[in-house]
Amino acid sequence: VIYRHSSLFAGESESRSLHLGIDVFVPTGTPLYAPLNGTVHSFRDNAEQGDYGPTIIIRHELDGVLFYTLYGHLSRESMASLRVGQNFASGDRLAEIGATKINGGWPPHVHFEIITDMLGRVGDFFGVAPLSRREYFANLCPDPNLILQIPGL
Repeated sequence: VIYRHSSLFAGESESRSLHLGIDVFVPTGTPLYAPLNGTVHSFRDNAEQGDYGPTIIIRHELDGVLFYTLYGHLSRESMASLRVGQNFASGDRLAEIGATKINGGWPPHVHFEIITDMLGRVGDFFGVAPLSRREYFANLCPDPNLILQIPGL
């Protein structure tokens, strides 16, 4: 039901309602730190109502495994000095949480998602999928708590 406020989630035969990441709700301006070493893959202000707003995607490689992490609903200032290929070390300040008026119309939070294959996409990726494609997206977007390690999830 939460996704009905935006046409982004409507589909011809099935609406998208399967959330692929974890949303962590914190106040506007809260700093966000890189959980792992990585390199900026892409970034974009996905400014449509209901979308991510400012979004950063980081490329990681651990033990020969390539994957990406997506951070959505950020501040525009977070992207001001970014460049593709820029390196971040674990613990480096990556961004800050954006205000509702610029983050796609959502309460302040970060959408955190792991992605195994960007499918050629740049600056954006599916954050919500159709329920009928659950298995496909479970393989493409593993449980974000593998990295976040939030107790009880």
